[in-house]
Amino acid sequence: MMSAKKLDNKGRFRCKTVSFRMSPEENELLDSFVKLSGYTKQDYLINRALQRDIIVNGNPRIHKALKNELAEVSSELQRIKTGDTVDEELLSIITQINIRLTPKICVNLRSSV
Repeated sequence: MMSAKKLDNKGRFRCKTVSFRMSPEENELLDSFVKLSGYTKQDYLINRALQRDIIVNGNPRIHKALKNELAEVSSELQRIKTGDTVDEELLSIITQINIRLTPKICVNLRSSV
């Protein structure tokens, strides 16, 4: 006896697997973007790959992710205050946070990642 097929929210059966390799730094940046979006990693990647808009609905999990990212940004800003160079990943995260905090109904992330 086989288990029941699990369908997505539009009634589609997802039976294909897609995989790829990333550097640890790319994975960390992706994880940050996923946390800030509130999506699962799978849903985030599918929407990004299909060039769909990422719509962020505020909730406690998003609030916590923003708080944690801002804490990291703050510590990085303290580090570069001493004259160190700005990290490209830090700039990407700051851009994502800025996009998330901009009051819009729909956030378009096509030019990010």
